[in-house]
Amino acid sequence: MDGAEAYVGDGGERELLAQLRAGHASAYSTLMRRNNQRLFRLARGVLGDDAEAEEAVQEGYLRAFTALDGFKGEASLATWLSRIVINEALGRLRKRRPTVDIEALAELPGDALPEHMRREPSPEQEMARREIRRAIEQAIDALPPNFRSVFVLRAIEQMSIEETAVCLGIPGETVKTRLHRANKLLRQALDQQFGVLLDGAFPFLGARCDRLIAAVLSRLGLSAEATPPGDRPVPPGSPP
Repeated sequence: MDGAEAYVGDGGERELLAQLRAGHASAYSTLMRRNNQRLFRLARGVLGDDAEAEEAVQEGYLRAFTALDGFKGEASLATWLSRIVINEALGRLRKRRPTVDIEALAELPGDALPEHMRREPSPEQEMARREIRRAIEQAIDALPPNFRSVFVLRAIEQMSIEETAVCLGIPGETVKTRLHRANKLLRQALDQQFGVLLDGAFPFLGARCDRLIAAVLSRLGLSAEATPPGDRPVPPGSPP
């Protein structure tokens, strides 16, 4: 997708939206299972805290589900949810750190994501993943919040510059600048031997996913329904 404005929902998404508006609990469960991993990562990228990120995702869902009539289909449901959750997370960050100025950055030239952060891990790197993942997560957590949120959207979630700019409400050039600075800080913090193994970072599957869905459905006054097997979370390492 080249931008939210160009989006045209497919038949499957239109049908899901109709079921959501009709109040089917199974539709809510399906949508949340498809988006929980991404939304948790986005919120955590802004907040740097698991528990608060989970709360932000839950509140974001509730805001979205109580405003379904306002969804105009100009972007995908996933992008729409991403904007809402990021705004929720940013609001929490501002309350937590009122002195943080999201726009106070040095304007430095930035390039697209470098090749060493895009390549697939080798079998040897895959074996070492569990040992070094926490070190990577700690380095990401240590980034300034404005850099961290861009890094999570671009490098982990693989959003385009345009999608990231829309989600964060900043110019595309600022996205490039912040990503450039985030990459530089991470390179300084991590040994080159670690590489960059990000696709399994900050997992949000299994019991945690089920717990959040149950909480949202309960707050909406809906009973949990069985979700079709095809909509269950995929194993770690696969796209959410």
